[in-house]
Order: sequence, then structure tokens, then C-alpha cells
Amino acid sequence: MPPTSHLLPSQGIEMSYLKDFQTKISDHDYPGLLRLWEEYTSSDEVDPEEMRQILAAIKQSHMAESFGRHVDRAVPLWKKLPPSSSADSVIQLIIDLQTTNTPALAELAFEHLKNKHGNEKHFNEMIRLIGLRNRERFQGAISAYELLVHMAKGNYVFHSGGWGIGEILDVSLLREQLSVEFDYVPGRKDLSFETAFKTLIPVPEDHFLAMRFGNPDLLEQKAKENPLEVMRMLLRDLGPKTGAEIKDELCDLVIPANEWQKWWQNARAKVKKDTKIESPEDLKEPFRLRQSEVSHEERLQKALESKPNASTLIQMVYSFMKDFSDTLKNDEFKSQLQTKLKEMLSFPEVTDAEKLQIHYFLQELSGEKEYAPILEIIKRQKSYEELLGQIELQSFKKRTLAEIRKHLSNWKEIFLNLFLIVEHSSLRDFILNELLEANAKVEVSKKLEELSTYPGRYPDAFMWYFQKVIVDPKLPFGDQAGKNQFFESLLVLLNLLEQRDQGREMIKKIHALLSGGRYAIVRQIMQGASIDACKEFLLLATKCHSLSDHDIKILHSLAEVVHPTLGKVRRKNEAPPSESQVIWTSQEGYQKLQKRIQQIATVETVENAKEIEVARAHGDLRENAEFKAALEKRDRLQSELKSLSDQLNRARVITHDDISENEVGVGAIVECTTKNGQKVTYTLLGPWDADPEQNILSFQSKLAQTMKGLTIGKKFQFQGEEYTIVNIKSFLK
Repeated sequence: MPPTSHLLPSQGIEMSYLKDFQTKISDHDYPGLLRLWEEYTSSDEVDPEEMRQILAAIKQSHMAESFGRHVDRAVPLWKKLPPSSSADSVIQLIIDLQTTNTPALAELAFEHLKNKHGNEKHFNEMIRLIGLRNRERFQGAISAYELLVHMAKGNYVFHSGGWGIGEILDVSLLREQLSVEFDYVPGRKDLSFETAFKTLIPVPEDHFLAMRFGNPDLLEQKAKENPLEVMRMLLRDLGPKTGAEIKDELCDLVIPANEWQKWWQNARAKVKKDTKIESPEDLKEPFRLRQSEVSHEERLQKALESKPNASTLIQMVYSFMKDFSDTLKNDEFKSQLQTKLKEMLSFPEVTDAEKLQIHYFLQELSGEKEYAPILEIIKRQKSYEELLGQIELQSFKKRTLAEIRKHLSNWKEIFLNLFLIVEHSSLRDFILNELLEANAKVEVSKKLEELSTYPGRYPDAFMWYFQKVIVDPKLPFGDQAGKNQFFESLLVLLNLLEQRDQGREMIKKIHALLSGGRYAIVRQIMQGASIDACKEFLLLATKCHSLSDHDIKILHSLAEVVHPTLGKVRRKNEAPPSESQVIWTSQEGYQKLQKRIQQIATVETVENAKEIEVARAHGDLRENAEFKAALEKRDRLQSELKSLSDQLNRARVITHDDISENEVGVGAIVECTTKNGQKVTYTLLGPWDADPEQNILSFQSKLAQTMKGLTIGKKFQFQGEEYTIVNIKSFLK
């Protein structure tokens, strides 16, 4: 079947029958589709655009060929349509879909083309080319004629078989052939008219794909100067697109990849306020181009007509007033919004938190500086923690704190109670600043002392204040002693989190904080700490199992820079491993072990923690086999991690200085011969490098130990076979 001449996918317009047809198509309900078509074509009048979209949807479906026998039922309706581009598209689609090739349809197609193109120079020749002269088979004739009219050097076409957009380079009516250069296939392609009718779709010069192919520099310039115009063009020509699909169409092809994020943020902000583009609530849903512009006031009114609950209404009105504040200059609209908000206040299910937020809107809309209902709700609260917890909007949480500060005499007591409980840093900042400005430093310090003493109670609040106090000496505990105290508490918190099944993200955050800027915070703390304080830090660090040996060594090094005597103590306590304890390894073997340790610590342990959380959620832990299995796995992982870490501490990478070519030792390649003259070569490395199939032996193996210390020419026996050493080389050479 010839392709449609309409490159535009359906825009998803709200119409009475369109959705029903789309449902029948998606459900593969062909009998239901025919019943619906019979009902639809029995109507007295139809919308031409809806009819176009219905026929286009059917044509793109697997039912198109079967449906072709029934499409002519639309002809009486089409004849009633006033002249328009949609009406032209409808008759074109009818001829595209029809499979009966009846004389009546042939006459209809011919008359339509004659009325539209009859005065053109090559009209009769084109009628022959599209199959309407003998009128035997003329499916797609109108689309084919429109393509012929479009065939001119420099015009653009789209290849429905996957070659992409193309520019016409040459056309020959005599040879019935055209030449096209396509986007996705190399070189110039010659196509017969017959093939072109089946695969090519005309594309106007201002089409998004035509501009991207033919003039990408101009399209890039347009996109940077007016992103909204390009977004409208893309959605107009390619149909609804998700954010990810829009990126596929524009990133690198129009907007350079390194500029994409900035461009998209700017474009999104403009699109959100555009009256022609419908932005999705869910990012997985597509952006759509509306048939006509819808004002922001109309959009909100339509949303309010759905009778949302109080929580949804608050979110809707907040977003609207933030993004489209200019619409509130319309007094009539503002009055309607106030009426709707007051109506919501009368509902019995509306909570105090929701009423408070609605009154914030009403105060802003009225312009009143003092608003009694807000004070009334604030004063009657028994739990301000509960009130804040029920307010979803962050800005309204902060505004509620400001109202408490403004109207209640006991606000300091309330703020101190909320200080460590509130969830967001901005709220803690507000409470802290207000208390300090009100000369409540002593009371704040008591709360912070509690935070430092019991960091596990309020880990989020602790992390917030630790990062503040490290950089601001004016804050309580901002002196060196206070910083030492909070750093010590940080290590205590890390150890506490390691003992819990949760808190992996917080552990990662602490690690990043410690190691950031080449351990800048640790360096800062160590420089001002006494030797006893440093000893305490190092002792606590050894109890934090998530800190690697590398981390611990760096902490020791930073402490020793300030207090060199700590190095002597460390070296005294750290006796070097004996020769028998050393684990020899190549650089590759060492890295292999490091990767395994990292895999356990950063991937498998985290995955296991998630498994424990999921299993715990299943209920009774005594009868929970999954929970027990997850705990056993955790024990195995911890045991393996400890064992491998111990081995890594004993590891010694083989260097040139460790290898002798005069006698057999670690790192040697030993060439031997047997009594019957057979040659065999062994490489002696560490246990992590061993590969018996390649004759790479661990230096601790019996055979390696048998050869150890022997020189060239010496003999040895192993498993009943006598060997003679004929050569010794270094594996590093």
C-alpha cells in the first residue's frame, strides 16, 4: 500500500470518536472497528480534522488492507465538508485506503485532481503515471499525484523504508525516474516513479526534518535564539514526543551535546509557560502541540473543574501562581480563584495544615497584610511538628515558621523543640538564624551538645551542622575544640551506621566528606588538634570498617605530619610481616585483589543490605527464611572482606630487585628438562597469579618450594620424575 502523504502523527486531540477508534485499533478489535465505523459514517455531519485523524490512524494499523473494502462509506460525509486542507487530506486518505477500485471512486479521485490541478501543463501525463487513465488500479493515486507535483530539484522527501529525509537532486518525466540524496544511506540513489509512489512522502521546505537535513546551521541558530519556535516546529511535524525522544531528535544533530543540558533547561522553562504546547505531568509522557492556544487561566479552570482534593488543589494553585503570576492581574479570574479556594475551606475533610496553606493563597490574592484566619490556626495547634509534617510545600513550611516567630510569645521554645526534628536544611537554617539573632546562643548550644553526644538520633541534622561548623568559626562549637568534638562524633556516627541495616547513602556521604579535596577536612582538623585528640580520632577510625586501609593510612599520615611521634608509635605497633607471612604477587594480581575488595565493599554489600531490607519487610523474622539467608550472606561477605583485606596488608608486589636469575626464587621463569629430554617451563609468582594450565605456580606451592634456591644444572625430583634446571629468567623481562 502506498504511504500516506501526511508525515504528521496524530496530535492526540480530544474528539468524540477518535479515542474510540484508537482503542479498537490498539485492542486489535476489527469487528468492533467496523461497527464503530458504521455508526460514525451514519452521522449527519463530522469534523474534517477528526475524520482525517481517524483515517490516518486506521491506515497506520494492521487493519488497513481489510478496512479498504469499507472506506467508501465515508464518501457521502466527505462531500458535505467545506473546502479545506483537512477535507483534501480526507479524500486523499480514502483513495489511499480503498482496495475495491470501483468506477465511482476512480471518478471521484479524477474529479478532485482535475478541480485542483487541471490547468497544469503535464496534467494528462501525470494522470497516466498514477494509474487513473485506465482506472483499473488506482489505490494511492491522489498521494502519488501530490508527490509528482512535489518532485522538483531542491525539494525534500521522506523515505518510509528507513532511509530518512532526502533532497531531490534530479527528476526526469521521460525516464520516469528521480535522483535523491538521503540522510541515512550514502551516495545518490536513483528511484523509479513506481518505487517512489510506494516509499516517498513529500516534505515541505519548512518541515523540521527538511531543515535539519538541508540547513542544520540555520536550525541551530533558530533553536538558540528562539527554542520555543523550534519546539513547536518539532511537535507540529513529528507529533507528540517525550523529553527523551526530543533529545534524540535535537542533541548533537542540532544542539551540540556539551550545550544540551543548558539549552534544554531554558527550553523547558519557556515550554512550561507556552499556551500552545501541552507539558506532561510525568516526564515519561509526551509533550503535545495543541490545535489552538489555551490560556493559562483556562487551563487552571479546566483542572479545577475536575474537583481535585485539597492537597492536589494546593499543589496546582501554588505552581500556577508561581509560574503565571501575571494572570492574577485579571480581576475576574482572581475572584473566581478566591471563590474556589473559599469553597474548599468549607469541606469537613480539609485538615488544619491544608486550611493554613489555602489561607496563605487567599492572603496573597487579597493583598491584606494581617490575615486573622492564619493566626487563629497557628494558635490552636497542639503539635507544631505534626503541623509542619502535614504541609507538603517547602516554602509554606518556612512561612509557617515565620508566622510562629511573628505571633507566638513562646516561639523560642517551639523553635528549639523543632530544631533537630525538621527535615530540610533550609528550615534548620531559618530556625538557627532566628534563635541566634534573638540571643539564644546558650539554648542553641545545649541542643548542639545533645546533637554531638547522640549523633545517631538525628543523623541528617548532624551532617547538616557538621558541614556548617567546619567552615564558620562564628557558630557555636566553631572553635577548634568544638570542631574536634564534632569530628569525633562524625566517626562515631559512621560506626553506628555501619552496625545498622540501613544508612548506606549516609555512609557514602560521610566517605565523600572525609576524602573530598584530598582529605581537606581531615587535614584541617588534624592541624589544630592535640596529640591526644589525634590518637582518639585514629582509634575511632579503626573501628569504622567501611574505611579502607588506604583511608586509614592517609589519616595516620595527616596526623603524623602534625605530631611526628605518632609515626614512631605506629611503626612500633606494626611489626613487619615475616617472610613466611608475605604474600608475593604481580602488579596484575594485586590489582585483581583490590578490585575484588572494592566489588564486595561498594556493590555486593550494598545489594545485600537491600536484600535484608526487603526480607525484613516480609514480617516475622523468626520464620523468615529469606531474612536469615540475607544475614548469612552478609556474614560471608564481611568475613571474605576481612580476609582479603588482611591478605592485601601482607601482599608484596614483585619487583626487579626481588628476582634472581642465578637461583630459583619468586618471579623466576624456570626452564627444566626431564630424563627423556622433554622440556617444561614453570613461572613462580603469587597465589593470585597462579594458573596451572599455563604452568604458572604459586611460590608457596610444593613444587615451587622444591625448586627454591636451586641453580642452573641442579637436579630435583618431584612426584617420581627427575628434572634438570637448564635456564632461569625473570618474568619481568
